[in-house]
Amino acid sequence: MDNFSNWVVEFFRTFFLNLWYLISGFFTGLYQLFIGYPMDYYLGLSERSADFNFIDWTLTVVFIVIFIFLILMFWLLVIQLVKRYFRFSKIEFDKMNLLNQMNLLERSLRDSSVIHIENPKLNGMDTKSKQKAITGSRFTKLNMIDDKYKYSVLPTLMTNQEKLSLSEIVTHFINYANYHHNLYYSEKIASIFIAGLATSKILILEGISGTGKTSLPYVFGKFVKHDASIISVQPSWRDRFEMMGYYNEFTKKFNETEFLTSVYDATFRTDVNLIVLDEMNLARVEYYFADFLSLLELPNSDEWLIEVVPEQLIGDPVHLKEGKLKIPQNIWFIGTANNDDSTFGITDKVYDRASSIVMNEKAKKFKAQPLKQINLSYEYLDELFMEARKSHEISNKNLVALEKLDEFISQTFQITFGNRIMNQLYKFVPIYVACGRSEMEGIDYIIARKIIRKFETLNLPFLKNELESLLGLFDTLFGKDALKESKDMIIKFIKQI
Repeated sequence: MDNFSNWVVEFFRTFFLNLWYLISGFFTGLYQLFIGYPMDYYLGLSERSADFNFIDWTLTVVFIVIFIFLILMFWLLVIQLVKRYFRFSKIEFDKMNLLNQMNLLERSLRDSSVIHIENPKLNGMDTKSKQKAITGSRFTKLNMIDDKYKYSVLPTLMTNQEKLSLSEIVTHFINYANYHHNLYYSEKIASIFIAGLATSKILILEGISGTGKTSLPYVFGKFVKHDASIISVQPSWRDRFEMMGYYNEFTKKFNETEFLTSVYDATFRTDVNLIVLDEMNLARVEYYFADFLSLLELPNSDEWLIEVVPEQLIGDPVHLKEGKLKIPQNIWFIGTANNDDSTFGITDKVYDRASSIVMNEKAKKFKAQPLKQINLSYEYLDELFMEARKSHEISNKNLVALEKLDEFISQTFQITFGNRIMNQLYKFVPIYVACGRSEMEGIDYIIARKIIRKFETLNLPFLKNELESLLGLFDTLFGKDALKESKDMIIKFIKQI
């Protein structure tokens, strides 16, 4: 007990002694700064100046004047900085005070609106619902979508006549586009489009202007009785906030874009939803669409969560969970791209994850049948895709040939099929066959768009012999009449050398 008491007494004695040294040292420092040191300077000058001549005194006076001037300038600068700091703090305080007053006024207006405003459209709603309907939350447009669907998912009802096979969907679509919209699409393009939907949630329609790139998803949306959302990509887009919107701290509202509302609308639907990013390469796709490129590749669709706001607040849209929006499976993002000097090139990161459709030629005219629109649910379309994968698997012969082709291209050109491209082959080709096309034609299209396209980045003038060997290997592995599109691309490369 005595040892503890001694330690406590010693502790407080040391503590207060150190505190005294600190306080006394502070005041000692002030004394030295303004009195002690100047006195020392004066005494030093008195001792040294006994032998000064006229020139020494002149220089001394000049030095003292300059020194005093510098000291005054230093303290004036310190005073200005302090005054500026307090002025800035006052401005910020006034700004925060103004914002608080605005928030209080807004709350008062909301309360008075709910109590005093009578709106026939709001009859039968409770006070909370009235307040939300009149004033809205920070998500005005998304809350309107909640009200539009009455917080319930809209079912897609299909008749037996509408339950078509994939090949029948292709036939009905091209006839509908021709008869009702005077637009011509070949069976091949329509089949590639349908197979592309089964391969990836991202499609790229590229080619020269005027070949119907934007019209294709537009008319398909009409065909399935759900209009596609056409979003014009802006050259200023640098990140996803340009595309999806952002929260405005001053207005306390979220700037909701057409893209965001289209994605959110799809969460209440069970049919096919197409969002078209028109002229997607006016800005760099890998910048503003980066999050979607990564998310949509995850095998578990429950992880397709995109952050909209950092936190959840009362009154936020019903399908916004913890500030995140789940991208529904019934949605596809379709980008159109013109390859000219006014646009950015689309990188392999984007191409490898997307289904690419080249549209450089107009389809031939034909006499169309007067076929009508159909209701098409995502569930039914997905069932067709799964059945096609089981019924039209790639033949073992072609799989062996593809393995040998991959080995040759990988060793010769340092370009490989990879797991991603092989998975796309397994998804694309069976659906393409179910659409009424041939297996070899589907394989050819994937090889041309996913592999041969990458040859453009190689030093081709030094690879003429290798390209000619590849043409021979095509004939050996798949037959002379196979892989026409891939061969045409290689022959074009050889002619350019």
